[in-house]
Amino acid sequence: MEKISNRRWGTLSIICLILGAVLWLPNFLFQYGYSIWLLTFLVNPIGVLFGVLGKSKVGIISNTLMTFSFFIFMFFGYFFGAIFSR
Repeated sequence: MEKISNRRWGTLSIICLILGAVLWLPNFLFQYGYSIWLLTFLVNPIGVLFGVLGKSKVGIISNTLMTFSFFIFMFFGYFFGAIFSR
């Protein structure tokens, strides 16, 4: 069996990142809270693993940020809501 190169692992990591971003799109496009974004908690940790196997720092960091994107969005949403609301 052929050993998979680091480049392919890195590519799989970026594919997981793109898939994680696509899972968020229905919430932003339709302005409704679809629960499909919850799959980011499954897809993006796999992307982190692929990034580790491919030694891709970009894949590791971006997939980690996408894994915790719900908490990041909540923070900024409440932050700007507190600043700009009356």
